[in-house]
Amino acid sequence: MNYNEAIQFLYQLRLFGTNLGLENTFRLAQLAGHPQEKLRFIHVAGTNGKGSTCAMLESIYRAAGLRVGLFTSPHLVAFGERIQVNRQWMSEDQIIRRVKELQPLLKRFAANAPPTFFEVVTVMALRHFTEQKCDLVIWETGMGGRLDATNIVTPLASVITNVDLDHQQWLGDTIEKIAFEKAGIIKPGVPVVTATENRQALRIIADVARQHQSVLKVVDGGDTRCPPLDSVKLPLAGRHQRLNAALAVATVSVLQLPVRQDAVIEGLSKVQWPGRMQLVRLPDERSILLDGAHNNAGAEILAHEVQEQFPGSRPALIFGVLRDKDWKSMAALLAPLVSRVILVPMKSERALPPKEMVSMWQQANLSVPVSVCASLAEGMDRVKAEPFILITGSLYLVGEAMELLGLADSPAREERSLNEWVSAENQGGNALRPLR
Repeated sequence: MNYNEAIQFLYQLRLFGTNLGLENTFRLAQLAGHPQEKLRFIHVAGTNGKGSTCAMLESIYRAAGLRVGLFTSPHLVAFGERIQVNRQWMSEDQIIRRVKELQPLLKRFAANAPPTFFEVVTVMALRHFTEQKCDLVIWETGMGGRLDATNIVTPLASVITNVDLDHQQWLGDTIEKIAFEKAGIIKPGVPVVTATENRQALRIIADVARQHQSVLKVVDGGDTRCPPLDSVKLPLAGRHQRLNAALAVATVSVLQLPVRQDAVIEGLSKVQWPGRMQLVRLPDERSILLDGAHNNAGAEILAHEVQEQFPGSRPALIFGVLRDKDWKSMAALLAPLVSRVILVPMKSERALPPKEMVSMWQQANLSVPVSVCASLAEGMDRVKAEPFILITGSLYLVGEAMELLGLADSPAREERSLNEWVSAENQGGNALRPLR
């Protein structure tokens, strides 16, 4: 097996759709030797900020001298980004080996109920972190929490960044329902840390924590002004990132893993997490702001930060989005702040065609021109004379932009499509089961 064949095998697993449930993941992990029982975890769920919080925790514990695994999704460019040890991506050879290990195990499942892509990748990561002898794994959920494949672990701490509307088709159509799914990562006696501000969501999280006799620590804006954050300069821009940092610091405080304050400061000062309020200065003095905001809550934060950090500026906006996102609310928030709008397609089976968005963007701000381009590359060329450009709407789009800007090495074949789930109605696999 070569690397292209390994990626093709993973690509084919997408045809089984997305399965919200733990049975297959538990069984595959059992066949793989129960790797989750040999590791220590911090489990992180939430609507927004999961990746940034995970990156901060990873950086802190690595600064403290631990060997740290990091499991996140989606990847911006290459599959190996999802599974890292001390911020080293899983290599092509390691991916090949893990695929070859798991292939015979998959044959032991019924043909009509095989493990899905994310279930297989979850166990791949567990095997990799075990072999790499990680001292701690920062473990991000995929979707939701309660029935997410990552929920087969018992962590040292459960972290819920926040709760807002997203993935309503599967997690529920109210804040309370979504909060219940996120709170599903809470385990008996395991401490819980959250920066959730929504009162209804916080009540649900507190109720679940109480039922499990788990200590709950709630972080708020006041914690961002307490030591050591009062003296730390974060490389990640935005007020919301300081709240994520406070959440990471609070998590460190509840774990029975001693970490010196200088390691906390060093870790936060050196954290890296691309594609989130990432400002790129070009040689010709133009600036491009890349942000993976992909829902209404993310767009609210982005709109605030653009006004706060770049007062008086009106960037040219390049926007692409997935069909299942609340892009109309995003348009209402962002359109008043920009000088023009360029709508572009994305390399995703769930992408919304740009032409379907034109009228809504025009209504959101009648004074700015709205146009459609056939590709992101064409869109970037069209605004090449603009001093300030904002690219947002999806992490898929941000990943493509990073490649075009030379900020990330392009793999031999396009791997962002591995982020896709495919509806079983069209592909003949296991159905994506909505939660009732």
